[in-house]
Amino acid sequence: MTAENTFTIQKIATISTPFNQKFGIPRQPNLSVAKGIITFEDTFDDANMLKGIDSYSHLWLLFIFHQTIDRGWKSTVKAPRLGGNSTMGVFASRSTHRPNATGMSVVKNRGLHLINGKKKLMVEGVDLVNGTPLVDIKPYLHYADSVDSATDSLNQLRPIPQREVVFENNVKPQLTEVSRRHSDFTQLVCDVLAQDPRPAYKQPLDNDDKTYKVSLYNFDISFIVKGGIVVVTQIVAL
Repeated sequence: MTAENTFTIQKIATISTPFNQKFGIPRQPNLSVAKGIITFEDTFDDANMLKGIDSYSHLWLLFIFHQTIDRGWKSTVKAPRLGGNSTMGVFASRSTHRPNATGMSVVKNRGLHLINGKKKLMVEGVDLVNGTPLVDIKPYLHYADSVDSATDSLNQLRPIPQREVVFENNVKPQLTEVSRRHSDFTQLVCDVLAQDPRPAYKQPLDNDDKTYKVSLYNFDISFIVKGGIVVVTQIVAL
């Protein structure tokens, strides 16, 4: 590869999120109340670079799939929304395994906040694993970025699930305790599990006794699926 075909991209910031593992992360942004805290690298920790950012309700985050970059990429990928076995071209997918391992997410802008004496940018509706490196931030422009006539055939084939989520009685006291530390915890658990994070081939099953675990903040949330309902059976601190 010639020098003219290579480029250097710097990490400008790191985002902290409730998601410590890929499993359970919303399939797209703005599908949950998950919050993110963006901490800028020293080189880019300049308030002037954020001047006017409060004018926008939403922002584009451009990031690196740092956990999968070493695995390389292929021209075709398995599409979970097609059942996990059918394939699509990598450029027709949102796969993490891409030639340049880059991703983009639109998030709600919750503004600048002073945390431990340092200004940080808060966002909401994130779908990024904790510690994801950001390479750019751009304003979301409704007139340019929203296309009313856009179509998505995948959503017709396999829409994102919206299951009911309930908590077993033995879990509720702990849920109340955790919510004192993380006010959005209950809603976040419901948002994540309603999308049924099980493997694609399992999602059609309305009864699944296997216990699955999702990690949010510093807690493991165990759940099963019974009668089409996601049942939270245990919450354990990590």
